[in-house]
Amino acid sequence: MTLKYPATDKTQVNLALEASIHIGLAILLTAACLFILRPFVPLLCWGIIIGVAAYPGFQKLQGALGGRGGLAAFLFTVLLLALLIVPVVLLAGTLVGGIQSLVARFKEGALIVPPPPVNIESWPVIGVPLHKLWAQASTNLTDAVRSFAPQIKAFVPQLFSVSAAIGLTMLQFVLAIVVAGLLLANAEAAYAVTRSLCNRIFGEKGPDFQKLMGATIRSVTAGILGVALIQTVLAGFGFLVAGLPGAGLWAVLFLIAAVLQVGALVLIPAVIYMFTISTSTTAAVIFLVWCAFVAAIDNVLKPILLGRGVAVPIAVVFLGAIGGFVALGLIGLFVGAVVLSIGYKLGIAWLEPSSNGAQEAQFAEERATS
Repeated sequence: MTLKYPATDKTQVNLALEASIHIGLAILLTAACLFILRPFVPLLCWGIIIGVAAYPGFQKLQGALGGRGGLAAFLFTVLLLALLIVPVVLLAGTLVGGIQSLVARFKEGALIVPPPPVNIESWPVIGVPLHKLWAQASTNLTDAVRSFAPQIKAFVPQLFSVSAAIGLTMLQFVLAIVVAGLLLANAEAAYAVTRSLCNRIFGEKGPDFQKLMGATIRSVTAGILGVALIQTVLAGFGFLVAGLPGAGLWAVLFLIAAVLQVGALVLIPAVIYMFTISTSTTAAVIFLVWCAFVAAIDNVLKPILLGRGVAVPIAVVFLGAIGGFVALGLIGLFVGAVVLSIGYKLGIAWLEPSSNGAQEAQFAEERATS
């Protein structure tokens, strides 16, 4: 005996099967597109973040130029590229010069390491071996270097790899600024696409979530990344004036630490090093005061800049920066902090639909553009 299904049931089954096939094909196509664009995802994300964060300033420049969006976007791109390239070139020059000077002094035998402090041997765990190594370096630096020859040979390829990664990251930053400039030149079209996407995903609350994302991006870029960049510029200036060897490397390390909210951890060894090698106590004290100023300015700038947007817990920024750095490298340090902050704010707004998240985002948007 064969079972017969009503025609309506067969139609529903066919429609469900057809819908499943369409959904599966759409998912497959989306996955294929993401797989192809995977190398460019950090670049595109950072370009979008820069574009959204810079949009209020771009609007003012566009108004000053009589509404010419293309010219304003071009000038804005050139300005951002100059702000990136000029410090990088200066710091890279000091790093190369410092390494060359160090190598030259080492070959000539003019590189002198001062004897270790007396109390260093009393340090727990590392005190005795550190005192022994330091004392050996102060009496015969060549023998000390030779004793670490295998470790140095193993470290050199890693150093080249890190240098290449930093160079690739700088190229990504340059390309991201160009992407941001293209987005700013087509700001109205980009805004319409973003609005349509938010409406598709969030329905009638799409515009509110769009404002919330924009406010969060501006808050994190200005209050966290912006402060870290300002501190890095000031710290790098101090490194250059003080004549700290490898000032460029010190500045890069400080930038990473500042994004992670632990910039003082880089300034402390820099100050100790200056007191160790400096022949002028006054210069070392001035450098100490400058580093204290750089570390303290964080407490002044953050309330001002974070007050212009939606507040995000520092723990979220820290986790996003660490996770982004592990997943995407140096550029992920910035992208991860912003993306995780956006996800956090959207998740809070979604879990609390009755909260005033939309009003908060709108208020922050008005303050950011004022």
